[in-house]
Amino acid sequence: MSNNSPAPAYLTTREVAELLRVRERKVYELAAEGAIPCRRVTGKLLFPRDELEAWIAGDSAPQAPAPTEALPEIIAGSHDPLLDWAIRESGSGLATFFDGSLDGLDRVTGRKAVAAGMHIFETEDEGWNIRHVQARAGGAPTVLVEWAMRQCGLITAAELSPPIRSVADLAGRRIVQRQPSAGARLLLEHLRVDAGIAIEDDNYLPDLARTETEAAAAIAAGRAEAAPGLEAVARQFGLPFVPTVRERFDLLVDRRAWFEPPFQTLLRFTRSEEFSRKATELGGYDIAGLGTVRWLSLG
Repeated sequence: MSNNSPAPAYLTTREVAELLRVRERKVYELAAEGAIPCRRVTGKLLFPRDELEAWIAGDSAPQAPAPTEALPEIIAGSHDPLLDWAIRESGSGLATFFDGSLDGLDRVTGRKAVAAGMHIFETEDEGWNIRHVQARAGGAPTVLVEWAMRQCGLITAAELSPPIRSVADLAGRRIVQRQPSAGARLLLEHLRVDAGIAIEDDNYLPDLARTETEAAAAIAAGRAEAAPGLEAVARQFGLPFVPTVRERFDLLVDRRAWFEPPFQTLLRFTRSEEFSRKATELGGYDIAGLGTVRWLSLG
């Protein structure tokens, strides 16, 4: 850029940090507190140069936002092994409450969590999550961001006779039951209808498995013959796996919480070599699209 080029009207977080001689984390904190003039555009923080210079000079101060009740720093929704591990290893301080995709959607829109993991199959366009989010969270200040593409399918018991090779082979088998709010259950019900399995052929276990790990553990303990689940979890338990579909797992995140330190700490960790190695080690993950915005509320 030549010396005669006009100065940009907006500065990035990094540029503001350099200008103020502070860490980027401090800039995020100032923005979250409403203590520095900024704009949020398509999920990104931008700082108007004129207002920022006036703020530094002490000529004006941004209007303090109306006080709001802080959201619980909880990631709800569907259980994902890579997400669960990253939350702990990143030191983000975020808590978890995994009880299914639909439950997480309700918790975010009800302001009981800052984010939710989701993998809800949508038959209309064979997509994931967006229609459900639009229907329930259309007016809430949220953003839907891709976490990973995952290989899902059937986790089965070893040495079954006859073996389970497809969804059609589930008729009459003992199947782990997931909670009604779980994306895995919604997908399995769709696949069973396509396979022509009648309702009277259901043979679900009476107890609910609320996470991917609980579902696989029931198979490993010999209590069931099959469960909807992930390749990563089947590998963890050393169990056979029958692939069905490749699904997109997204995070629905409160827009303000996205810029605050806990979530930014988690996001920084996802850019580390340690995170990439773990995704490869677990298996069945494609994290190339992590961070891609799939839907943004204008509310």
